[in-house]
Amino acid sequence: MKISYSAPAKVILSGEHAVVYGKPALVSTINLRLKFSLTILGRSFQDGKTDEEIYFISKKVRNYLKNQEINFINKPFNFKIGSEIPVGRGLGSSAALSVAAVSTFLEFYAGRQFEKKEINDLAFQIEKHFHQNPSGVDNSAACFGGLILYQKKISLTQLNNKIPKTVEKKLFLIDSGKPKETTGEMVDFVRTKVDKNILTDIKKIVDNLTVSIKSKNQVLFKKCLAENEDLLEKIGVVSEKTKKLLVNLSKFGLGKVTGAGGRKTNSGFILFFADDKEKLKEFLKRKKITYYQFVPDYQGLQKI
Repeated sequence: MKISYSAPAKVILSGEHAVVYGKPALVSTINLRLKFSLTILGRSFQDGKTDEEIYFISKKVRNYLKNQEINFINKPFNFKIGSEIPVGRGLGSSAALSVAAVSTFLEFYAGRQFEKKEINDLAFQIEKHFHQNPSGVDNSAACFGGLILYQKKISLTQLNNKIPKTVEKKLFLIDSGKPKETTGEMVDFVRTKVDKNILTDIKKIVDNLTVSIKSKNQVLFKKCLAENEDLLEKIGVVSEKTKKLLVNLSKFGLGKVTGAGGRKTNSGFILFFADDKEKLKEFLKRKKITYYQFVPDYQGLQKI
């Protein structure tokens, strides 16, 4: 018997950090996926951090089933992880693992599939163990997929709209490099200097960006990205190295850091709107900078 699920990466279009404080965030999942598989083949683990994480997830799932008085069979397993999602760069690799592993373990132990809401709630509890103060936006995006407007403890709205093709075809994800800080460390840093006025300004950008997508307004979309980057720099989550990269990229378009960011060296991925796609790609290849064309995912968690 083999059970497999996959979950997508996510990109915060606007609202990172502010979402931790109850402000809305606009998020899209993209076509980079993590696949998690289980089989019954006896003992499976080598020592290592990943194995400890999987042990923890399996235990949390069993405890959940027990507390919910759901019949299940505890059995030994092999696991396999295959991922296209870069780790530690703001694209939600941890959340994709939590969502995919929870859904797989639930079916593995209980012998049936579960609703996405149950999976997402349990994945959020696991994310809270792995990270200091997650908002829940990453696991919610990985679970439900598509374009999501998320507000912590208040609402999760799957928008019927899609990013306009005129915008989508000009969007790239450019890797500034893995930050030295963890997401939790960056959240802690922002907590020490959070400015309510900036949080309010970020909320306005989320609102305007949502309008730009619904109205297919490319000019407003670009304006929102630029304003969001300015605010992220004000709260100090964009490194000097990444600022210089953005300046060098400015001849091809404009962009913003997506995710928690980084201060010391790198800041993770940049969501970039390219006015000149071909010259941008030539520059990135010449500088040997990793990039992806932005391709939305509208499926979320999937059984394979």
